[in-house]
Amino acid sequence: MLAENEIAKRLQDVRDRIAHAATRARRRPDAIRLVLASKTQPAAAIRAAYEAGARDFGENYIQEAAAKRAELADLRDVTWHLIGHLQSNKTALAVGTFDVIQTLDSVRLADAIGRLRPAPPMRALIEINLGGEANKSGIPASEAQSLIEGARDKTDIIGLMTIPPHTENARRYFAELRTLRDRLAASSGLALSELSMGMTEDFEVAIEEGATMVRVGRAVFGERPA
Repeated sequence: MLAENEIAKRLQDVRDRIAHAATRARRRPDAIRLVLASKTQPAAAIRAAYEAGARDFGENYIQEAAAKRAELADLRDVTWHLIGHLQSNKTALAVGTFDVIQTLDSVRLADAIGRLRPAPPMRALIEINLGGEANKSGIPASEAQSLIEGARDKTDIIGLMTIPPHTENARRYFAELRTLRDRLAASSGLALSELSMGMTEDFEVAIEEGATMVRVGRAVFGERPA
């Protein structure tokens, strides 16, 4: 784990980069939410980032996140985001652990979430697999409309999320997600105000293309512990 002052310094650097990217895109910096991807990081690293002003944390593994949330229960104003794949047998634990699920990818999961948390409904983003990569979760863009219609009464669908292929220019995928969001918002009547896209290597490009949430880990926490 990096020293607390180093985490704080790196966090401020990322905030500065977010502000500069937003300015280039003629957007307000406060329109972009920084979600710190804290997978495999110790609870102490999350606490250090919290003390430096971070309030949103994204976790990939549900049991790991549940343990950290319990250890950090005194941090009352934190928002926990699930940014990893949600398996159906972990739905109950996920609903009790997270405030936002960014990886909704089936009506079946939405049904389970809705049964477990009917009110207030769980905030969720639909994960779109724009690159058609078999090793990644998410649905094709062509299935998004039907998922929205099947899930909108069970969850509070607030937007879309994507992870572009690492081997290609991410900008085209970010622009594609924004265009898809605009089309789905018009057809569904939902605001779909959130676009979660961009990570350490490409979050500035994502902001230029309309991201409202960026998921950054290494730039703040350093390399993941072995």
